[in-house]
Amino acid sequence: QQQTLGVADLSSQGKQATSWKQRVLTGLKAWRFGTVLGVFLLVMAGISWRLVDLQVVDNEFLRQQGDVRTIRVESIDAHRGVVTDRHGEPLAVSTPVQTLWANPSETDPEDPGLAALARVIGMSEGALRQRLRDYAGREFIYLRRKVQPAMAREALELGIGGIYSRQEYRRYYPAGEVTAHIVGFTNIDEDGQEGIELAYNQWLTGEPGRKRVLKDNRGRVIKDLMLIRDARPGKDMELSIDLRLQYLAYRELKAVVSAHKARGGTLVMLDVNTGEVLAMANQGSYNPNDRSQLDPANLRNKAITDLFEPGSTMKPITVAAALESGKYKPETLIDTSPGYRRFGRFTIRDFRDYGALSLNDIIVKSSNVGVSKIATELGGDVLRNLYARLGIGQATGIGFPGEAVGVLPARPKWRPVEEATLSYGYGLSVNALQLAQAYMVLANGGIRYPVSLLKQDQKPEGHRVLSEEVTLAVRNMLRNAVAKGTGGRAQPGLYAAGGKTGTVHLVGAQGYEDSQYKAIFAGMAPIDDPRIVTVVAVDAPQSGEYYGGEVAAPVFARVMGDALRLLNVKPELEVSDAKATASGERG
Repeated sequence: QQQTLGVADLSSQGKQATSWKQRVLTGLKAWRFGTVLGVFLLVMAGISWRLVDLQVVDNEFLRQQGDVRTIRVESIDAHRGVVTDRHGEPLAVSTPVQTLWANPSETDPEDPGLAALARVIGMSEGALRQRLRDYAGREFIYLRRKVQPAMAREALELGIGGIYSRQEYRRYYPAGEVTAHIVGFTNIDEDGQEGIELAYNQWLTGEPGRKRVLKDNRGRVIKDLMLIRDARPGKDMELSIDLRLQYLAYRELKAVVSAHKARGGTLVMLDVNTGEVLAMANQGSYNPNDRSQLDPANLRNKAITDLFEPGSTMKPITVAAALESGKYKPETLIDTSPGYRRFGRFTIRDFRDYGALSLNDIIVKSSNVGVSKIATELGGDVLRNLYARLGIGQATGIGFPGEAVGVLPARPKWRPVEEATLSYGYGLSVNALQLAQAYMVLANGGIRYPVSLLKQDQKPEGHRVLSEEVTLAVRNMLRNAVAKGTGGRAQPGLYAAGGKTGTVHLVGAQGYEDSQYKAIFAGMAPIDDPRIVTVVAVDAPQSGEYYGGEVAAPVFARVMGDALRLLNVKPELEVSDAKATASGERG
């Protein structure tokens, strides 16, 4: 019985323990639920309070965050300065164009519309799709830069995601190849690469501006919000070039190079009273608006970068040195018989034996023997000194990239043959602009002005190099050289001109080339009151004619006659007196 009671007690105690456990578990569940519910209510209360705070109390934060995602700062392109001729005719301008670009992260490379886009922008469909795949992780790639607005509009109308356009500027050269060597060109980013564009790049370059814009989620500008800094366009530049005269020079130079199958040519025209370059043309040339077929050899502005021996065009300067010395007068006679001079193994020759020649006749006949005897009498230092005063062997100061200075030798002791060759333009080198500058001094009465490719608002300050008496005497000799000497074919219509021919051997890899020549003519007009100096040089004519009087002088005549008429210079001659006469002499 006691055992039965014990078992009952144990059963009762087990039931009590189980009931207690159940109560504990129930309490825990209730506590957990309350805790979770409380936390949830607190979180909801916090969120609700934050929403009220952001929307009512502190809504500026949301507005700022939205702006961060939709407002951007963009640059405003500044167009490059305009380059014009002396009369305001544009030579280089910047025109607005469009650049197509893509955001590869927004563009599906498998989009069927890409086939049409590729046709519009002139790109193969496969290359376009592959490019988008290759740069899928980027947000910007160029598709086509600086295209016509019509092309950009057609591309955007296809409605392909991630394709955009922006405005840029493209350089355009209205005169094309006519002024290419002077103006030069820029690269696709409008940085100067050649010519004036390079020499004055900093002056012509504008300063981009900045603006704040509102964009949509596809990156398109919806609204301009604020101008941060306005774009500053580049400064304009007015050149000394007269585009009318430049066209004349280019046309005639191109014609003579073609007619004589020449390797190339150069023409420089200066205003004798200011030193301004009125025209500067070269052959061959290139079109700066389309450089797809550009030959790098045609980039050089040969009038400044290429050197040559000036030959007989230096004889008038040798005669000027003789007159300046006081030992000679225009009528002084020099015995040139027997028509040659020997210096060891070297022989100087004239076209024929002219006998006794005055200084005037030495220029008219282009006598090597005559000027060499003058040089022997004067000495090499006297000649070199005058050449240097005229700017030979020195930079012109024109500020053009790639200018070649040339060579003017200086000897501790001059050998007779060096003095002789120096007197008729061998043993030194010049560019066409230096030669034109030297003739400018002869033309304007002895004043050397700095040459310039920029228009001068007032007459520049020059310095005297020769006396008026000496230059007047030399001009009269140059008049006779055209009227009845080697420059007979240089007569510019109704205007009297003066000038000197030159024919020199070109220098090749093995020295002087026997069958290759440079034909040169340097002159001025009207001769009584010169307005313009022009130098013409034609390289390696192959038509059978190669003398300066045959090839270069006719170019001078045509260019100068038309140029003086355009400048409204009054004609000096009657029609009957203006017919050009060939002298039969060569120089």
